Amino acid sequence: MSEAPARAPHPVRVFLRRIPATLTFVAALLAVGVIWGGLWSPFEDTDLFDAVAYGLPAFAEGRWWTVITGTFFVNQPWVYIFTLASFAGMAYLEFRRGTRVALLYYWIGQLFAVFATALVLWLAALAPWEWAQTQAAALDVGASGGTMACIAAAVGLFASPWRVRAWLLLLALSFLALLFWGHIADVEHLLAVLLIMFVDRSLTIQRSSVREQRFLAFFGMVVIGAIQVIVLLVPTDGMFGPTEPASGGYIDAAVDVVIILLVANGMRRGRRWAWVVSIILASLNVLTGALVLTIISVSSEADLESLIDAETELAMASAVMWLLMLVYILWVRGAFAVRRRTRLGAETPPTVDEVKDIIRADGGGTLSWMTTWDDMSYAHIAGGVVGFQSRRRVAIALGDPLGPEPLRPGVVRGFIDAAERAALVPCFFSAGEATRAAMPDGWRSLVVADDTIVDLPGLEFKGKAWNSVRSSINRAGREEMTFVMSRYTDQPWGVQQQIRAISEMWVGDKGLPEMGFTLGTLTEARDPEVRLALALSPRGDVDGFLSWLPVYGRGGVVRGYTLDLMRRREGGFPPVMEFLIGSSAKHFAEEGAEILSLSGAPLAHEEPADAGLIADLTDRLAATLEPVYGFRSLHRFKQKFNPRYETMYLLYRDEGDLPAIAAGLTKAFLPDATLRQFAGAGMELVRGDHG
Repeated sequence: MSEAPARAPHPVRVFLRRIPATLTFVAALLAVGVIWGGLWSPFEDTDLFDAVAYGLPAFAEGRWWTVITGTFFVNQPWVYIFTLASFAGMAYLEFRRGTRVALLYYWIGQLFAVFATALVLWLAALAPWEWAQTQAAALDVGASGGTMACIAAAVGLFASPWRVRAWLLLLALSFLALLFWGHIADVEHLLAVLLIMFVDRSLTIQRSSVREQRFLAFFGMVVIGAIQVIVLLVPTDGMFGPTEPASGGYIDAAVDVVIILLVANGMRRGRRWAWVVSIILASLNVLTGALVLTIISVSSEADLESLIDAETELAMASAVMWLLMLVYILWVRGAFAVRRRTRLGAETPPTVDEVKDIIRADGGGTLSWMTTWDDMSYAHIAGGVVGFQSRRRVAIALGDPLGPEPLRPGVVRGFIDAAERAALVPCFFSAGEATRAAMPDGWRSLVVADDTIVDLPGLEFKGKAWNSVRSSINRAGREEMTFVMSRYTDQPWGVQQQIRAISEMWVGDKGLPEMGFTLGTLTEARDPEVRLALALSPRGDVDGFLSWLPVYGRGGVVRGYTLDLMRRREGGFPPVMEFLIGSSAKHFAEEGAEILSLSGAPLAHEEPADAGLIADLTDRLAATLEPVYGFRSLHRFKQKFNPRYETMYLLYRDEGDLPAIAAGLTKAFLPDATLRQFAGAGMELVRGDHG
């Protein structure tokens, strides 16, 4: 009798087993809170507080043990919420890098934060600075120095670009807490974070992309705008003294915030004017802060506040923030050179005829001929060409780059750099495996379709797998259907009119207009290099037609064809599509072609086993759109021809770009759709749901 397979442990149980140090710290803090009552009453009001709390007074009196004892106490009951939550960083670090590493980061961070804070405050208190003297005389308890160090170390494990973004958020929160609230614990938090930043060196802004440099400038401007609002609503008591809420004018603050947000959006898009305005704003605020500090040193703060009817503390705190912003935007000034019209690439873009010559000379993929369609732009970069559309501030490259294969990595990186410098979000849509391999480190990929390839050499419609195709061709013979391989312009006017009528009827039934980008229309079918497959009834009527795009190999040789248009006449020969595709395959095989691509149906593909959440979302979207466009039905239809599959990817920098890319792709596929058409398609979806 065989044994039952062992039951896999629950993921939560596995996670808890890997964070024993974190759980021990949390348990110790809670136990101390229960024993000494800190969970329900302020511990800092008890007699024991002075004996266990750390700080400059404790060290001056020789109570060095407090750096350990103070770690396990919390000064106020409500602080337990933040203290326990802060151990999430330690848990993540321990889970990823092990217990020993987590304990090392925690204790080094805690000890450094406590002792370095005492030293910094002792030095600062030597000056006539009231804040420093007050905090130098204060005592503190808590584990937050160590947990902040663990959080900083955990941030360093994030993937790019989230690592830099998380670092900037952590630094901003730590710095602003010190600037506007300024307790001894805030000093400890900032010093712990700075220690890990210098030790780990995982914050690499100098190696960030142009796009990321703009994002960080945008983030800094938004933070400054948010602080303008916060100080209007909340009293603060930071390094430069206390401020009262609503101490300034609401109208002035509102105007400042609006200006900051406008400039921030311009910075995000890399506009030169926004950079210039930011320089002016930052310089004025820094000069104002310097002037305030100078007058206070010569006269007094009270005299100045009575003279200007404003709080000097806020002016000096703002000056510090703007000084940091000024240094940063001067450092990355090259990221803000975008003007209204920016061409991608240093060279003059090629014409459509030149792009066709490049495809003929160097070959291309199954989608390459689509880059010669209307609405495409071209970037001539590093010896290659990228065909793309700019939609909703997204540069959507179609398929693989054109040109010699060995140059592809340089072309890919050049296009990405050029797009980012033009303040566009770069991505590659329906790219192949070779382009995916050429992407910079850290780029993501998402399967969007499977290119369905039929290999033509030795093709025979024999066996059970080809039964439906073989039956369709045999039935067409019995019903005297005629197969014609031609070109649109070679057909007589009457046939062209029938083709147009069939296409217009198909479009009219959809509610939405014909999709573009990777799906052509009759305009593209008129290209002399596009082949047209016709199914003619015994009476000469067109029952259906296909258009085939050329797939070039090197040296101008057509190695195959890609299926584009598929249209049939209502009430005509039922299996006309199987007949047309099967007959086309036989015809092209006799001409010596190697492959036939039935192309990929958007949102319909063979999912890998680990596709995950994104696959679930695309499945639901495909099911929703099925009544309108029939993507899944088309995909199932193509399986009749026993193709092999080549994965087609959406290549993008990170998940933060996906909303913009989704908007750009919607505009690329449906550039002319109106709200009324979307509403009509919605009714079709409802009817399809109940059909």
